[in-house]
Amino acid sequence: MEVNCNLSIIRGPNFPVPKDTQLHQLFELNSRRNGMDDKVAIILEDTEQNIITHLSYASLEIKANQLARKILQFLSANNRKGVNKDGDYVITVCMHPSEKLIITLLAIWKVGAAYLPLDVNTPISRMEHIFSEVYPLMMITDQKVENSESSYVVNYDKMETEAKELPSCTLSENEILHTENPSPIAIILYTSGSTGVPKGVRLPHAVIMNRLSWQWRTFPYTNTERVCVFKTALTFVDAVAEIWGPLLFSDPRTLLIVPKHITKDPEKLIQVLDTYKVERLVLVPSLLQAIFMYLDMIKKQFCMNYNKLSSLKLWVCSGEPLPVSLVKKFFSQFDPEEYTLCNFYGSTEIMGDVSYYAIKSMKQLNFDDKIPIGIPLDNTTLYLLNQNFQPVKNGEIGELFVSGYNLAAGYVAGRDPEKFINNPFSSDSGHAKFYRTGDYGKIIDSVLLYEGRVDSQIKIRGQRVDLSEVQGALNKIDVVQKSAVLCYKPGDMNQAVIAFVTLSAGCTTSAKEIQNKLKESLVPYAIPQILITENIPLLNNGKVDRQKLLKMYANNADNERRNQCEFDYTDIENSKLKPAKCLFETIISVLGNTIQQPLSVNLNFYEIGGNSLNCIQTITRLRERGYFIGIADFISAPNLGGILSRMQHEKHVKENIPNVLDVKHKNFSKSKYKYEMLDESHRDAVFKIITDSFYEKADLEQWIIPKPNRECYTDLLEAIWEPLITKNFSFAVYSEYDEKYVGISLNFDAYDEPEVHINSNLTIIFEFLEYLEAPIRKKLPFGKRKLFHSFMMGTDDLLNAAQNIQVVICMENEILRIAEQKGFAGVFTTNTNPLTQQLGTDVFQYYTLLDYQVNQYVAQDGSKPFAMAPDSQKAIVSWKPI
Repeated sequence: MEVNCNLSIIRGPNFPVPKDTQLHQLFELNSRRNGMDDKVAIILEDTEQNIITHLSYASLEIKANQLARKILQFLSANNRKGVNKDGDYVITVCMHPSEKLIITLLAIWKVGAAYLPLDVNTPISRMEHIFSEVYPLMMITDQKVENSESSYVVNYDKMETEAKELPSCTLSENEILHTENPSPIAIILYTSGSTGVPKGVRLPHAVIMNRLSWQWRTFPYTNTERVCVFKTALTFVDAVAEIWGPLLFSDPRTLLIVPKHITKDPEKLIQVLDTYKVERLVLVPSLLQAIFMYLDMIKKQFCMNYNKLSSLKLWVCSGEPLPVSLVKKFFSQFDPEEYTLCNFYGSTEIMGDVSYYAIKSMKQLNFDDKIPIGIPLDNTTLYLLNQNFQPVKNGEIGELFVSGYNLAAGYVAGRDPEKFINNPFSSDSGHAKFYRTGDYGKIIDSVLLYEGRVDSQIKIRGQRVDLSEVQGALNKIDVVQKSAVLCYKPGDMNQAVIAFVTLSAGCTTSAKEIQNKLKESLVPYAIPQILITENIPLLNNGKVDRQKLLKMYANNADNERRNQCEFDYTDIENSKLKPAKCLFETIISVLGNTIQQPLSVNLNFYEIGGNSLNCIQTITRLRERGYFIGIADFISAPNLGGILSRMQHEKHVKENIPNVLDVKHKNFSKSKYKYEMLDESHRDAVFKIITDSFYEKADLEQWIIPKPNRECYTDLLEAIWEPLITKNFSFAVYSEYDEKYVGISLNFDAYDEPEVHINSNLTIIFEFLEYLEAPIRKKLPFGKRKLFHSFMMGTDDLLNAAQNIQVVICMENEILRIAEQKGFAGVFTTNTNPLTQQLGTDVFQYYTLLDYQVNQYVAQDGSKPFAMAPDSQKAIVSWKPI
């Protein structure tokens, strides 16, 4: 990197990037490599939709080639082969995230066209505007296509079925479309426009190649990093690197597609990331905060530090300003020596990112209350210029201009040419143009700090929103006389877009009705909170007094909103009035004055200002007040009434867990779980669940150096597999709802256990357990069929906290049933997990025979294998007589 000592100019490293190679050619090269027939390219596991898909690189290549030929057939038959006014071939895509989407995107590139993604919820007016500018050749969708729709809208499934008869080999140069553009366009992404009208950004193959090449060089995939995540909306530029980084790399990785409903639920997202040992993640700071809030909630609930996300070593924040407080939280959660938190900066016009700051410790944070946006990427130069377009001195604030290989080829239809201007400071053809970002910055200690925006654009959950576009949409509504659109606390985690509106004389339209009208022209994240007022205050110069409006909003009667009159208890049973009051008060405390109407059970949490972050805040505060509801239950509830019906008081939960799940309970046979005594058919489920559970969540093994690897547990299970089956005391728990095994319980007669010989440091665990248990067994009934030994228990990794508790309780009940049926005197077990310890004592009334602090244990060789464990880490030996 080169920094001008006096002027605010920073040049990134120069690295050659193949400019003539198109991106799909990298994939074609990968698919031809040895071993790619079986190498998995895409995984999609959506239990909510009951979809499980694994697609290999070879299959993806074949399907994309066939679909590409079908697209060309369609274009030829419908005489749609012309370029648009920019000289581009464009095909729009309106599909949900799936393997079908990736096949489609790849096929479009193979055809010689660029893809333009549209969200499935794109308003019709926005879609019509885009089509009028881009003139796409066709649109591919996974939605049902009516015969009456335009002839260029085609259903994916129909095309795929017809494509199966076509050749599967790579397309030849004679087959594909050819453009005269010297740098062919790969993707077009529409963003919020500074003039109030959305505009399309044209991203060439070469620009994307530069961004990916920098990523592969600067943040290379590790040897253990086999699965990467695609979770970002396709219309957002960060999705480009998420999808194509793993698939186009010379040693390609597997792409895991995470459905939207999982991304919205931090609990489920964490489970998926843990299950697949994901090592890097791109996310907006508000999602990072939601993840930490969930982890904190779990710690408080179970009084333990869950070892979650241990594999996730690289965290990349972008799309919103990264607060210092969140960085401090990160390093209180993760070891600075092993984990990295990055702050990326950029926009769609500069391929998402042009600067980055990798934070490895708190020592790097010496910039007051700011996190730097860092240093430039490869082949990129950053300039801070004054109003005369001259570089400012180091330390002074200037407007940020960018040149280099990451610049887009401009906007669709040549819009806003003043944003891409000639660069007078470089003779290099690759730096001939500037992009004017509209952001302010300054350079301190050779790194760039963000200092705000020039215009009215803001970022909401990583998506760009222009306030003038919002105001333009408002002013088109007949009943709106005047409007003023503002951002409250811009850049803050809890920022909000608000709109003060005056109505036409005599009009009684509500704020809700105006918001519904805006849905016809604005994307959901851009719809503001509407505040209807009698007048909008002006300054002496006739401009809107924005500061007064913001103050009005900030002081908008918080105390009054806690008044009883703001709560509508209609249709709420008397027995639910107390929890309803708690729910309403909690929502008010979290959402504050974003709520513009009385709370009632008919309102939807997300329509009154809720999001994934304040959802976690609400659940946490409810739990602090004694009411429990799972995250999935909260998110999926259709309205506040649904939330209320799923809330349970903490006392009620504790009192009813044993009764609800008791094996003798009259409704137990109707449970969604069933039990199967182990046989050979369960082998895969046992090995997976037990290995995953103990490798990731075992409480003792984490303190052993080196930590046992997965093969240690496999070897152990191999050694005891035959006795487990023949003794017939062990079982699997099958969820009829999820249609999979969710729990495994391995059990023996304590006086008829097999001798196990293993060659791993798991022997330390068995020696420790024998040290604890041997003296105690002598005090209990002696002989066969006396002590039923609960040996190992594991649950499926994808269970949420509530489900995990439920399955553990189910297994404990079944253990007691089997022990009683087989004539045992009682159940004998040692628990090292705080959850099972608590359940054993509080729910199942086990007697504690020994409560041992594990860091005190001295092995036979004089070492202390658990010396690093905290004092709170206990091993509890328990007994429950039948």
